[in-house]
Amino acid sequence: MALSSTTIFNHIPTQNDTVSITGSQPQPLHLHRPFSTNNNSTLRFANSLSNFFHLQIQTPPTSAVAGENPSNWDSFPEEKHSTPTTSPKEAIAQKWREIHGFHGGWEEEDALLNPLHPWLRREIVKYGEFAQATYDAFDFDSFSEYCGSCRYNAHHLFDKLGLTKNGYNVTKYIYAMSSHIDVPTWLQRSNLVDSTWSKDSNWMGYVAVSDDDESRRIGRRDIVVAWRGTVAPSEWYEDFKRKLEPIGNREAKVEHGFLSIYSSKSESTRYNKSSASEQVMKEVKKLVEMYRQKGEEVSVTITGHSLGGALALLNAYEAAATLPKEVSISVISFGAPRVGNHAFRDEIHDMGVRTLRVVIKQDMVHRMPGLVLNESLEKLEDIMGTLEWVYTHVGAELKLDVKSSPYLKHGINLAGFHSLETYLHLVDGFLSHTTPFRDNARRDVALVNKGCDMLVDKLRIPQCWYQLAHKGLVCNDHGRWVKPKREVEDIPSPMALDQLHQSHVLKSDNVQFQPLFGT
Repeated sequence: MALSSTTIFNHIPTQNDTVSITGSQPQPLHLHRPFSTNNNSTLRFANSLSNFFHLQIQTPPTSAVAGENPSNWDSFPEEKHSTPTTSPKEAIAQKWREIHGFHGGWEEEDALLNPLHPWLRREIVKYGEFAQATYDAFDFDSFSEYCGSCRYNAHHLFDKLGLTKNGYNVTKYIYAMSSHIDVPTWLQRSNLVDSTWSKDSNWMGYVAVSDDDESRRIGRRDIVVAWRGTVAPSEWYEDFKRKLEPIGNREAKVEHGFLSIYSSKSESTRYNKSSASEQVMKEVKKLVEMYRQKGEEVSVTITGHSLGGALALLNAYEAAATLPKEVSISVISFGAPRVGNHAFRDEIHDMGVRTLRVVIKQDMVHRMPGLVLNESLEKLEDIMGTLEWVYTHVGAELKLDVKSSPYLKHGINLAGFHSLETYLHLVDGFLSHTTPFRDNARRDVALVNKGCDMLVDKLRIPQCWYQLAHKGLVCNDHGRWVKPKREVEDIPSPMALDQLHQSHVLKSDNVQFQPLFGT
């Protein structure tokens, strides 16, 4: 299985597409464009099938679409290579609440989403790259004794992935159970390796916090939780039991499989004596208390892709129920499935959590669970009463379309539709539902093909181009190709290295830290 890129840059759009936060009028968020049919019987059948899943099929065009047609595709890569991938960061300290949906709210589909405000676009891409880091650093190699772990120590994660310019420091890794519970097959590692770092757990994400400079720019101390998601678009769905379980003390219910991954633990394990829920909340509470004692305003922003988006919602629900009310909590997810019932949606909204779901029209995952039994049945509640067993989405939706980009193929590619890099490419180029793809989008187009085949052939970017050199083998001093040994500090350790890393992070921020919770 191909890995994601080892280098993700902090891409920032230019300013000539700036939209005023207060001056634009709200516009409809969704625009469904009709597609033309084809006389070919095979395509007609495929179109019929795609209509059932609300997909769109179109044969790859021979030229660019959506308003941009490079005059010379052969020279196009060179033209892009000569342009920077970043631009100056905007100071958003006075406007961050509007950007995060707390004034007016994303739910009202205000002018922040359509047209998409450039400051919000940059924030979405930033948090999306935090989520992408959970794929880029994950050890997928089933022949590795460290398969299922992070390939880097927390102290080096952002440096290895090119994310240091974002101005955040990782403070804690999160692990989830991969045995003794009902989890999808993709979450389980290969049995080919007898000697493994852990037979029970997987690395599922991390907690990070903004440094002093970034906190001044964004107007508060921001704690980020990034959850790792799925690799393929439907692997998890076929393995879940598709049943709702109670959460909290009221009528909210959530999907059984998501809750199992989030809350399972076992005393017999090394990394999951405490659950993913307990790990993340212990760290977040500690950071919140530390920075609030210093008199700082604190926010918690939770992000994730696919399954990671589902775990982000469960995390936000728990955080809103336990953290001080003054702490602002928001979720920015990508391609996330439905998580719970109507009561779960209403409760998490009433607790003040702001949620923005970024979805791609052609992606199937955000339509599950509840392909049929979903929020569209709300109109039947007057007749049938409250439908506690119906899945529903939470928060506002920013819907993107593969067809809007002149760089993407338009045939069926379920893995490509679901890829987080496809999402970030479309966000970077999105202006509104009535305007073409941004011709000044800065994010590197080649990143789209890291783990799929979505870019048009004329760009000459290989499919699934990212993998470890020589499939992870190295040539030793004797001329033999062998599996390399990890650096000592990159070997997973749940206690010693976490303590060492947190000491380094807090010293670098000129803070003397006394743990408020025992380890």
